Amino acid sequence: MPARILLIEDDPASMELMAYQLRAFGFDTFYAHDETEGLELAGLERPDLIICDVHLPHLEGYALAKRLGMDPALRDIPVVAMTAFLAPDDAERLKAAGFDGYVCQATDPPSFIASIQHFLASGKHGKYGKHRHQQPRNTDGNDPDR
Repeated sequence: MPARILLIEDDPASMELMAYQLRAFGFDTFYAHDETEGLELAGLERPDLIICDVHLPHLEGYALAKRLGMDPALRDIPVVAMTAFLAPDDAERLKAAGFDGYVCQATDPPSFIASIQHFLASGKHGKYGKHRHQQPRNTDGNDPDR
């Protein structure tokens, strides 16, 4: 069964790009356009992972991550921040808010997907931080590492 990923993003173009890339790699996606809809869908759908824009219209992603982490029914779901730019002290702020890590805007599909796979595999209590993409394993049977 494919992983189910909730995208909380207020920009339709960014949302569609992320959803397209995730679906192309076999993930099931569903969307929320703001924090209220995101909290509601997280509770109803219980996704495997939540990707949340840091800058939402009414409640910043930081506050949303804290609210998700305080909800006993949702606190075990990994929450990953989506950001276009990360200042040096932002990573600590994201961690303090309850994010399990972050990914930069989905401009490089292999790196983006590798990061998402990392967060799904690590779960809620995986190592915090940005996952660095490594080359995917060759699946044609000629992988020298096998």
